[in-house]
Amino acid sequence: MADRKSEILTKLGDSPVSASKLAEYFGVSRQIIVGDIAILRALGNDIVSTPKGYTINKKNSENYYVITAKHRDDQLKDELYTIVDNGGIVVDVQIEHGVYGLITCPLYLSSRYECDLFIEKIGKDDSLPLCTLTGGVHLHTISCKTKECYNRITENLKKMDILID
Repeated sequence: MADRKSEILTKLGDSPVSASKLAEYFGVSRQIIVGDIAILRALGNDIVSTPKGYTINKKNSENYYVITAKHRDDQLKDELYTIVDNGGIVVDVQIEHGVYGLITCPLYLSSRYECDLFIEKIGKDDSLPLCTLTGGVHLHTISCKTKECYNRITENLKKMDILID
């Protein structure tokens, strides 16, 4: 139904929404929602799948910045906490792989709780952070409401010797 698809777009705001939650809201199956999302993408909507659900890609906004970082595995939590504690959202992580090129994984982490859940997932099944493929070097797209927020984040990451200029 066209009305459902347009309403799905309005539900995909700043925070990701799972297909199950959308299905519950609309009273349809999860598979119907997955199909609706596929149709919306085919119509040109830039919908991103994240571990927490679907969201609209807003990375072309003026409030999005790409930073380059390098750290040891034991600094991952400190890096993520620094971003969210200073008002940022970790939109994604990217690496430049020698064979596959640019690999981007959406994250949309906006709180310590979400960072902890992400780190917990990495710890399960002996999974490793994506940046281990590049010796710790990686990019993050971060969303900041203000330039001051971005400046706080980058200053703190520099002090931690994580940010690469």
